[in-house]
Amino acid sequence: MMYELIQERCLSKKGAVEDYKKEWDAVRYFVGGKMFVMVGNYKDGRPIVSLKHTPDYGIDIQDKYTDIIPGYYLNKVHWSSIFIEGNVPEKVLIEMIDQSYDLVLKSLSKTAQKEILSR
Repeated sequence: MMYELIQERCLSKKGAVEDYKKEWDAVRYFVGGKMFVMVGNYKDGRPIVSLKHTPDYGIDIQDKYTDIIPGYYLNKVHWSSIFIEGNVPEKVLIEMIDQSYDLVLKSLSKTAQKEILSR
């Protein structure tokens, strides 16, 4: 159920593209060639979703939910990983997907942003 929610939410974003990285056994979502979400597995095999965020938001959200940890195999200041089968509400996951997409989109050039948003 959560996988479908993640996929639907990510692909509903303008310019979002999905790919599969075989070496990592991970599904990744990109906008403008930059990753904003990755779905994979933690070192113990539990499924996780990793999302980009602002540094302050990351500290706050990780303090609030034990099933949100610093980004697994990613920059721990700018990324968090959520245990998909954990106790993080869907609403929080959706908000984090939206924030991650917005942050990555805003990091693109104005020309690239305009091109993506006009599709």
